[in-house]
This record gives sequence, structure tokens and C-alpha cells, in this order.
Amino acid sequence: MSKSLRSNRHVLLLEQLVQLRKAKGLTQEQLASKLGKPQSFVAKYEGGERRLDLLEFLDVMDAIGSDPVQILAVLRASG
Repeated sequence: MSKSLRSNRHVLLLEQLVQLRKAKGLTQEQLASKLGKPQSFVAKYEGGERRLDLLEFLDVMDAIGSDPVQILAVLRASG
């Protein structure tokens, strides 16, 4: 398994996270505020500059107001 920040599944994850954020009408800044993080935190993971660990992923999904299983099902199907 590749540890590349740009693997196909990682790119798909980022696309899904951006789509969910936008669908909820949140800017990067608004999401970052909900997470108690700077806007650059959201920009860096959405841009593929850093990976989210599992707990960060769950926090992001909670802040967006979406079920993490939704994204996991998409990733599993791609896989």
C-alpha cells in the first residue's frame, strides 16, 4: 500500500470532504472555527499537503455534520 499523499483513494477522500463541506454551505474558515483550528489546517488537508489522522477525520465529519460511514463506503467501493 502506497503512503503517497496523492494516492487515488486519498484524492477521492479529499474530493468527498470538500464536496461535503460545500454542500453544508461552510467555508474553510467556518469549518476551521468549528474545529478550533486555523483556516490553514483545512486548506492543507483539502489541498493534500497533510493527511488527517482517524480522530481528526472524525472531528471534521462531526463539524461538517455528516456521517463518516458515508465517505468510508465510497472509499471502500473505490478500492
